[in-house]
Amino acid sequence: MAITAAMVKELRELTGAGMMDCKKALAETDGNMDEAVEFLRKNGQAKAEKKAGRIAAEGICRVITKDNKTAAVVEVNSETDFVAKNEKFQTYVEAVAEQVLTSNAADMDAFMEEAWNADASKTVKDVLVEQIAVIGENLKIRRFEKVSAENGMVVTYLHGGGRIGVLVAADTDVTNDAVKEALVNVAMQVAALAPKYVSRDEIDADYIAHEKEILLAQIKNDPKESAKPEKVIEDMINGRINKELKEICLVDQIYVKAEDGKQTVAQYIAQVAKENNANITLKKFVRFETGEGLEKKNEDFAAEVAAQMNA
Repeated sequence: MAITAAMVKELRELTGAGMMDCKKALAETDGNMDEAVEFLRKNGQAKAEKKAGRIAAEGICRVITKDNKTAAVVEVNSETDFVAKNEKFQTYVEAVAEQVLTSNAADMDAFMEEAWNADASKTVKDVLVEQIAVIGENLKIRRFEKVSAENGMVVTYLHGGGRIGVLVAADTDVTNDAVKEALVNVAMQVAALAPKYVSRDEIDADYIAHEKEILLAQIKNDPKESAKPEKVIEDMINGRINKELKEICLVDQIYVKAEDGKQTVAQYIAQVAKENNANITLKKFVRFETGEGLEKKNEDFAAEVAAQMNA
């Protein structure tokens, strides 16, 4: 069967693959469009496998909410910041976030095997492979989380164009705009100061004991401090522990918008609750920062271009 330019154009629009790849796929499948798409998907998987060893430590986070009752956050990584800013990539990540919002998957393996919302004939993994082939970089759905607030509301916040994504859930018997605004402010707090816990109640006693052991060892190794009375040393340790907890516990942190520079997040929420005749309890937060904990490669694009020109 003769392969026309119109057929190549149609296949390219369907798949986003290169013109020559589309022409080859049509030739291999005798012009059958569906089989050509499948051919490119399989070819794309081969390309994806070659790219899988590359470090994907850039990318973006996306957040999505439904009726202020359920929200999701996802981080999808790319190899370069250039791709992370690409509209096609960003649209794809938004679709992944929408998938998470409707998903019941308990882990990444289960999520990757789910049917893709926009096309049930494909899995989440299939679509990822296609995107790798189209975009030309290794991509990775690194993590996701979905949060529900049956007895209150959950809000979302995106910082830096997707560098940080935050969800905050609270139990509240009032869900007006003022309460929602307060929770968004708390989400901004989470983005800015990266607490580890909502409150001290979440901290394991073993963690506190371990931190005290470290502080005691530090004091004993300091001749000036180790000579102090035992009661003084104990107070010093408790004081330092308390200072650390104020930094890592959300409700104990100084509220970033506090006019007096002293109001804590707990006091701010209590103030909003009183003003709105509400009962508000912060229950959970999720904070994703793109690439945190991942190894990033150093790129020398000038050298790369020069190497390609000399090839």
